[in-house]
Amino acid sequence: MELSGLQILALISVFLVSALVLHYSWASPKAMEGLPGSMGWPIVGESFSFLSDFSSPSGIYSFMNKRQQRYGKVFKTSVLGRFTIFMTGREASKILLTGKDGMVSLNLFYTGKQVLGPTSLLQTTGDAHKRLRRLITEPLSIEGLKKYFQFINTLAVETLDQWPGRRVLVLEEASTFTLKVIGNMIMSLEPTGEEQEKFRANFKVISSSFASLPFKIPGTAFHRGIKARDRMYSMLDSIISRRRNGKDYQLDFLQSLIKKHSKAEGEDDEDKLTDSQLKDNILTLLVAGHDTTTAALTWLIKFLEENPAVLEHLKEEHKGIQESRKGGSNLTWSEVNNMPYTSKVSSMSINVYHILLAESSSVLVTLALPYNSGYNIKKGWSVNLDVVSIHHDPEVFPDPTKFDPSRFDAPLKPLSFLGFGTGQRMCPGINLAKLEISVFIHHLVCRYKWRPLEKDDSVQPTLVRMPKNKYPIVVEPL
Repeated sequence: MELSGLQILALISVFLVSALVLHYSWASPKAMEGLPGSMGWPIVGESFSFLSDFSSPSGIYSFMNKRQQRYGKVFKTSVLGRFTIFMTGREASKILLTGKDGMVSLNLFYTGKQVLGPTSLLQTTGDAHKRLRRLITEPLSIEGLKKYFQFINTLAVETLDQWPGRRVLVLEEASTFTLKVIGNMIMSLEPTGEEQEKFRANFKVISSSFASLPFKIPGTAFHRGIKARDRMYSMLDSIISRRRNGKDYQLDFLQSLIKKHSKAEGEDDEDKLTDSQLKDNILTLLVAGHDTTTAALTWLIKFLEENPAVLEHLKEEHKGIQESRKGGSNLTWSEVNNMPYTSKVSSMSINVYHILLAESSSVLVTLALPYNSGYNIKKGWSVNLDVVSIHHDPEVFPDPTKFDPSRFDAPLKPLSFLGFGTGQRMCPGINLAKLEISVFIHHLVCRYKWRPLEKDDSVQPTLVRMPKNKYPIVVEPL
């Protein structure tokens, strides 16, 4: 039985008061004492301020900016149950993102670690990370995506067929579209049916729990996320069992993993995965192939409506592609890989609205802090690279909040654009994201014009930034 909001608040209050009594002398580790910054309140740190700013239109930019003005480009704090160092700038990104493998590892917040599982690609380092990445990113490679291009193309058309004559929540439509794509690629999940509905319902709960407070109390987002993850894993157990028993053979990624890389009982082979590793990393691939793409596609459709000159230029590119087919109606693989302006517009959307706010890492060796600060990052510390401020650096991007795709005409300075990360930790879903966005936008701008039903820039308090009102629109055929 789930608790009411008041009951949850009462339990949290009791917990906090008890913790205060037992641990009144809350302080950061002694090694951090010389660093500028504040750890905030006992136990909760600055979590409430962080989450409040997280949900605002400017995201944690205001949280970061206020503290950078007070403390500089490097400061300490405590958010979501973790002591952490925040850094910004290209010099900081060079240390954290381009150093030798084994210097830092991705460091999810406690809730994300618990939901994704200990053997997820996002929680491994060194040789184990390289091996896992090689095994599980096959379907997201360029060659792997070719096999699913027509499915993606057909699904985009079928999705847009349902838009005229009704109130369309773009975020919901983009989420459904991207989840159906990655579900079909990984486990041949049909786009419709009871199994698809259960799959989507569980995944939405899982996704919304990543940036929640770390209280595993019934009724909290974290508790709901863990329960939904367990239901998802039960579903995967059933599918894996049927595949092994020959009752459901499919030519998909899961079948390939089971056949080539699934570890038998008692087998010791580093190139094969246990069932726990299979499930943790299938969930990881689902996240990689869904959240960022859903957000990027939604914000892009919003920004296009708000920037008519950009939209008109984009339409010219896609109408030219359409006319070059001489009556043919099917978008081709070569056409979708030759959309230069679309690529710039997509990057611009990510650059302005910074879908991912920070690159979070755990330091595996002691490193010198940048900017001649005189401090070291100690082994084991959590460090967050502030991506927002990098994307808003006026020295790199004059008028950084203006939606101007031409800023991508010339090569950018290294490490000035981190929309999908870089180096060893680049998002494994980057190629899929670009493909889905290009296909969907092509059919959208060739068929419809649209207008928003609400003007609201509020943002959902989730790890990947998405519009709170889900961006409602109505469309009209061209």
